[in-house]
Amino acid sequence: MRNVARPLLVFVAAALFAACTPPDNSEELAAISQQQKQILAKLSAMEKKLDAAKAPAPPRQRPSGPDPDKKYDLPVAHSVIKGPADGSITIVEFSDYQCPFCARAEPIIMQALEAYPTQARFVYKHFPLESIHPHAMGASQAAIAAGKQGKFWEMHEKLFANQRALQPEKLDSYATELGLDVEKFKADMGSDETKKAVRDDMRLARSAGVRGTPTIFVNGRLLRNRSIDGFKELIDKLMKEKAQG
Repeated sequence: MRNVARPLLVFVAAALFAACTPPDNSEELAAISQQQKQILAKLSAMEKKLDAAKAPAPPRQRPSGPDPDKKYDLPVAHSVIKGPADGSITIVEFSDYQCPFCARAEPIIMQALEAYPTQARFVYKHFPLESIHPHAMGASQAAIAAGKQGKFWEMHEKLFANQRALQPEKLDSYATELGLDVEKFKADMGSDETKKAVRDDMRLARSAGVRGTPTIFVNGRLLRNRSIDGFKELIDKLMKEKAQG
């Protein structure tokens, strides 16, 4: 439309001026001149509207996620903890058992725990991305249900090792392999208490600005570099700050 409007503007303007010959009457000249101005003004307004309609829409702003300069309060009292219960360094991960990036983060987190065996502890928080991972919610419930029989971390590892096989019947078979009471496991999976535990983690994640997985915090600070070097850099910095008071 824009390519049509400008030639049309030129054509109409040229036609008007080409048709204009000096009349004998000055009043007629003034009237014709006024008509030309009105026509040209309308054409100019039309072209501006066409340009505005053709202009690309501004890019959508993506959610920014957690603020790297902010310290978040992330309670862990009701979560399963790996490592020293009184550790001064608390690693909190919001994760999804069906997320391949979360599976890749697991060995790095374990390296961090090994590097700080008496200081660091790990807390897993559930953030199943239900819109893209249809089996993630069930997997989270399975881990919690296994935890009620003392085997959270065993189920945790099995779920990550079998990310492409998290259908309900597979979860039951994993419970059997771990020696769980399967009927109790199934009942606990579907309980309101288990569902609430997952939803509470998801609510906490959103309150901290979490949008995707894995999102990892160290003592409430966002881990921006998800590598063992990134862990060490942040942990050493936090330990130094604590030592200095």
